[in-house]
Amino acid sequence: MSLPAPVPRPPIAPPQGSMAPLPPLSPDHDQVPTLYVIVVYAVVIFAFWNIPGARVLINPLKLLTIGWHELCHIVVAIFTGGTVTKVSIDPDLGGATHVEGGVPTLILAAGYLGSTFFGGVLVMAGFDTLVAKVMSFIIGLGLLLPLVLVRDKLTIILTLCYEGLLVGFWFIDHGQALRWYCLFIGVMNVLYVVWDIADDKYFRKANDSDATQFALLYPRIGAHLWATIWIIFEIAVLIGFVFLGIVAFKRTEAQMYAEAATFLPTR
Repeated sequence: MSLPAPVPRPPIAPPQGSMAPLPPLSPDHDQVPTLYVIVVYAVVIFAFWNIPGARVLINPLKLLTIGWHELCHIVVAIFTGGTVTKVSIDPDLGGATHVEGGVPTLILAAGYLGSTFFGGVLVMAGFDTLVAKVMSFIIGLGLLLPLVLVRDKLTIILTLCYEGLLVGFWFIDHGQALRWYCLFIGVMNVLYVVWDIADDKYFRKANDSDATQFALLYPRIGAHLWATIWIIFEIAVLIGFVFLGIVAFKRTEAQMYAEAATFLPTR
């Protein structure tokens, strides 16, 4: 007696929510918008930094960026035995730190290195609300400190506006909006060499860019080549910090909201 042929059964659908986890370096659904915003911010900052009139609107953020850059020069100058004789910070003329003694190469490199890695940390903050809340204290202090050297009333008013915006963002979904604030300043810092070179090229600022200073220190390599080297370096560091953010902060917005609510909660 022959047995009846078995009836084929339909394939069993996998249970809902059991999708395979993403590879560590692949951004999840909530991280993808951050990547697009980084590109948009780079274009917007380049435009505002170089368009006459619009430049004034970001003067407080420029002072924060230039001030941090010069602070890195100062710290390394002191630690290598140099003496700082003069410091100037100006949103249009750029920054300058005059030093006697020390190790010139290390002092000069400290500016771009410091700007790049500080910006990288702020870019990472753009991937997580809790980190953004912590970094907002540094941003708030960094916005206020340059006012010691500022006498322009419009810049002072704009600085207070940016401080108000920073405080206001704390009260939006337990600081979710702070991510985009940190990300903007992060991109501005991590790509500082681009804006520094642009100032040299388009506005002939009084204070030379560090790329020009490197060419004076090592004349066998021209300023344009130094600029290219530093731009490649900064882009590589930016990409590295983006990957760190993707790997370290795979959070949904709900998870970020819950975590951020445990640190100085706001409503």
